[in-house]
Amino acid sequence: MFRTIIKLIKILSWMFFKGKKLKIARKYEKEGNIEARDKLVNKWVPMWARYVLNQCPAQVEVIGQEKIPTDEAVCFISNHQGNMDIPVLLGFVNKPMAFVAKVELAKIPMLADWMKLMQCTFMDRKSPRASVKAMHDAVDGLKRGYSQMIFPEGTRSRGGPHHEFKAGSFKLAFMAEATIVPVTIDGTWRLLEEKGKLQKGNVTITIHDPIVTRGMTKEEMHELPAKVEQICCAPLPPPIQLKNKKHGLL
Repeated sequence: MFRTIIKLIKILSWMFFKGKKLKIARKYEKEGNIEARDKLVNKWVPMWARYVLNQCPAQVEVIGQEKIPTDEAVCFISNHQGNMDIPVLLGFVNKPMAFVAKVELAKIPMLADWMKLMQCTFMDRKSPRASVKAMHDAVDGLKRGYSQMIFPEGTRSRGGPHHEFKAGSFKLAFMAEATIVPVTIDGTWRLLEEKGKLQKGNVTITIHDPIVTRGMTKEEMHELPAKVEQICCAPLPPPIQLKNKKHGLL
């Protein structure tokens, strides 16, 4: 645990010493120089993500990178194994993306600032009105060209059985008529959740064939969540029967 604390301090220190980059990005945004802002953010965020994973360390393999559309913003939809899912995706998927994140993250200094510059959306699940607004903000982001990542399970599986993909999570793609790119993440839970501390491990990201939602019928939309769930979770190995309740793994 002591080593994990040291590594977390290193991660926070990295963010602190890159504070100058954050100020520059804010300056570009204030000036309306969105192209320069996005260029800076899209350079430094993946660098931060890879630095985080180097602290484990993690070996990451990406399969199917070539399947990601390059001429449009997309809605990535993935299973959710652990807290390291986001750094893995930011650091190793060759397409900038934003996230629909829980509102609590908006209270973390610097991290929240970078997330806002990435065009992330913060959702308060306790407030239906705020949730609706957050969804519309995310749709607007997609239409403006910022790809989004959704975890339809809503919570981490942590190496256990995956959770059902919630149909409501797909509204973002349907409302924006965005192409869906299913993603399978395997191994991230071992980096942190398995023992409650940072540790080395292997992670595989599998990117599947994109699914065009534009022109879908209501029946096709109704069937899509189960279809995407099957695509994302079929490659996963049998779930681990976790017994370590100390680290909140059940």
